[in-house]
Amino acid sequence: MGRSYFVEEALGQYLSDFSTKPKACVTGLLIGQCSPQRDYVILAIRTPPREEQNESNKNYHPKLADIDEEWVTGHASQLSRMLPGGLLVLGVFIVAAPELAKDIQNALRKLVFSVEKSIIKKRLWNFTEEEVSDRVALHVCSATKKILCRTYDMQDPKSSAKPADWKYQSGLSAYWLSLECTINVNIHIPLSATSVNYELEKNTRKKSSRGNIQHSIQPFDVKVLTQLSQSSGHRSTATVQVCSGFINLKGAVKCRAYIHNNKPKVKDAIQALKRDIINTLSDRCAILFEDLLINEAPDRKNSEREYHVLPHRVFASIAGSNVMLCDYKFGDETAGEIQERFFEMLDQVVHGEAIQIAEEINTVDIKPPVDNTDDTQQMQLTKATLLLKFQQNMGVVIAAAVAIFAVAFSFNYFSD
Repeated sequence: MGRSYFVEEALGQYLSDFSTKPKACVTGLLIGQCSPQRDYVILAIRTPPREEQNESNKNYHPKLADIDEEWVTGHASQLSRMLPGGLLVLGVFIVAAPELAKDIQNALRKLVFSVEKSIIKKRLWNFTEEEVSDRVALHVCSATKKILCRTYDMQDPKSSAKPADWKYQSGLSAYWLSLECTINVNIHIPLSATSVNYELEKNTRKKSSRGNIQHSIQPFDVKVLTQLSQSSGHRSTATVQVCSGFINLKGAVKCRAYIHNNKPKVKDAIQALKRDIINTLSDRCAILFEDLLINEAPDRKNSEREYHVLPHRVFASIAGSNVMLCDYKFGDETAGEIQERFFEMLDQVVHGEAIQIAEEINTVDIKPPVDNTDDTQQMQLTKATLLLKFQQNMGVVIAAAVAIFAVAFSFNYFSD
């Protein structure tokens, strides 16, 4: 028996609207949450058109051959940064004509695996063995509006398509549980003077196993506790490595996660919140370094200690759901720029009053490492190499820090 997908009813109209252009081929992503019994889809988001595909050009109709895999996966990677704890990119959809049905299944299979691969490449945590590894590939016929829903197992590259149920439900996420907390972080990330050329992916992964609904949600106030330091007699198995630089992350970080209300479990709530802590720390650091790389003068060297402010987290309400998505804002960015980015990524208008800027004070203290490859000449590293070194160490340090957090809930709502 295949999996069942319970889908927010408003998505049906969103997908049907693309059928008004029978010659068009529209791709997009499906956002929601997995559970052992069933999966929940709360958002469908069209892939943003390229400039040459802008809808102002009324004569342009994308074809199946025009699907740009790199563009779709790039959208998925950006969108994954906007998802709070508990939400995932669950799969992909294509709206196209019925005569393309056979070719579409091949395209869907390729896209769903590519999207998943692009997302996990930057993720600093892995799924557990008990979690669902299926992802959905949805074909909507532009002529009949008929839906063909299938799933593929992401753990098996040779996985064949399995049929799945697609069931619409009104107010699907209206009573989901919202978990919120503020984490005071002071994380020291050492930057070694060696191993500059190690493969990035190998060093960023954690080494462990694998229509508006006007309901009011009272968020759960969550307290995150840390364990006491171990006694000096504890024997450490850590590897000693010479480091000549460091990055310190300091500040108060706003974290948020959502859990479905179908017999939720405490362990799932804890896991969703811990993953949001990891995601938001790593994402905003990556965004900061990407911005520094773009705005850095080509001939500038990093010889001095630097202080920067991390981007603030911004939450926004989305139409048809009480779940809020997020983005990251630098101090000089305007509300209009934030709204424009939400529109581009989510394909829906987000009004200014729906945006909440988390009050955070977060700083980055950077002491660049020195590459001592030549004893007679010390070469100062560029920010590109600094980012590489940071990513090499960030995953293990942040994951280790979050691993020791204990999470306490103020309400006894969850199942054991």
